[in-house]
Amino acid sequence: MPRYLLLKHYRGAPEAHRPVPPMDQWDPADVEAHMAFLRHVSELLEKNGEFVDAQALTPARTWVRYGGPDAAPVTTEGPFPETSDLVAGWYMVDVESYERAVELAAYVSSEPGPGGEPLYEWIDVREVME
Repeated sequence: MPRYLLLKHYRGAPEAHRPVPPMDQWDPADVEAHMAFLRHVSELLEKNGEFVDAQALTPARTWVRYGGPDAAPVTTEGPFPETSDLVAGWYMVDVESYERAVELAAYVSSEPGPGGEPLYEWIDVREVME
């Protein structure tokens, strides 16, 4: 069965279906409802035998590159404007088909945001190379 990575982004992808402020500006009850939905998705995937992994990431990041044979790694926190589009988290799923991966991505995209309204978040669906 193919594996797919369902990538969630911080404000990335095509134009948002509806504008939503960053999560650190949400009401705490909305954040909890959002996280509860994501836990529900993990439980559903486990029940269906499709779950491989899921992780949420903080928005903090560091860019790293090789510094050379006699140098330490070079690190920076920017400026890189595209960093606002970095991955927020993911689900790794093991499913029967691409169509099932798209179905799951659409369900994840329905996750609640502020006021309980669906986020309509773009989910990047990527097949894992075998």
